[in-house]
Amino acid sequence: MVSAPADAQALSGEAAGQVTGVRVSSTPDRARLIVDLSRTTEFAIATLADPERIAIDVRMGGVNVPDLPEVAGEGLVRGFEISQLDVDRVRTLLSLSGPAQVQQAYVLDAVADQPARLVVDIIPDTPAAFATRAAAHLAASQAVLAAETGPEPVLALGEPSTEPGAAVPVAVPSSDVRPLVIIDPGHGGIDNGATAPSGVHEKAIVLGYAKQLRDLLVDSGRFDVALTREDDIYLRLEERVAIARQNKADLFISLHADSFQQPEIRGASVYTRDERATDVLDRVLAESENKRDIIAGFAMPEMTPQVVDILVDLMRREMRRQSYVAAQAIVHQLEPSVTLRRFPVRQADFFVLQAPDVPSVLVELGFLSNADDIQNLLTDGWRDRVVDALARGIAHYFDELETGADATVASQQR
Repeated sequence: MVSAPADAQALSGEAAGQVTGVRVSSTPDRARLIVDLSRTTEFAIATLADPERIAIDVRMGGVNVPDLPEVAGEGLVRGFEISQLDVDRVRTLLSLSGPAQVQQAYVLDAVADQPARLVVDIIPDTPAAFATRAAAHLAASQAVLAAETGPEPVLALGEPSTEPGAAVPVAVPSSDVRPLVIIDPGHGGIDNGATAPSGVHEKAIVLGYAKQLRDLLVDSGRFDVALTREDDIYLRLEERVAIARQNKADLFISLHADSFQQPEIRGASVYTRDERATDVLDRVLAESENKRDIIAGFAMPEMTPQVVDILVDLMRREMRRQSYVAAQAIVHQLEPSVTLRRFPVRQADFFVLQAPDVPSVLVELGFLSNADDIQNLLTDGWRDRVVDALARGIAHYFDELETGADATVASQQR
């Protein structure tokens, strides 16, 4: 259902923002809501009981969604609808097949031809926890209504309101800020990346690893995670960097599985950016990746020269330092699990690592030109070990940052 009252439409304008698209994918273990927005905005989430639902409100002045698609897949979410509740509030209401909870929710800035988006991930919940959360959200809603309207009658417990004007409390306190990790599955769309003799493409392999890593990091409850692409689409290199920068990512990690003319070269490695490559192979790999856009039929736009001052230089140095710390943490966790290249922490001038304000690393999972690496990359057990190690490395990196920050504060207080 898509509805927008005529009076609300008249009061709202393009400046107030619009919801331009809504889609839901669902499995028994996980569901995802994506709301396309004409601009970034605030949102709030509430759990509703009898029947089991989750309401997601965004501060928007209109709905411009001609036709709602069906839920993609079957599982936690069995249906959804969208409606405009007020002149500046649009609600998406998810009908659940059983108890569920929001695992993470975040807004991504618009990048190139991609609009701003609200992403909400949903996982199963216990009946008791769901009921407790629904009651708490209803009580919070009643408190807001009482404060706004005075001593007016409010709904009794167990009667959640979906009427216009009903407040929806934010499910996660705003103080609960988690690091944002952006995972970049290399290549995609018309750019297949490297190709194994069997015909399997690098773009498909790294997307599978990226999704599994995302799920593991999200399940830890410690991170917000986003992918630069979630399906087989083409993104220019500068678009990938822009996604990390515009969303102020705390770590950007790009996944690849390249090939080289010497089939004996194998093993995983982690790169940070440096204009001077570690060796000939690193220069070849970097140049190959950086030219993908042109090979795929897209010319790289000229970069506007930035005014380089002392602050920018210090910022770049700090990002390189943090990137190196991240690379070391990841390699330390990969080392006991998989075969690594000699000197696994390496440097190369990969374009995708150029963000001056986001710590960035590129992980070469292995080589599609080596038979042993190919077998590993396509084996579920090996992928599980690699993804587990990557997740541990990312966690250890943020642990080190926190420890370093605490040490700095302590030294300043002495």
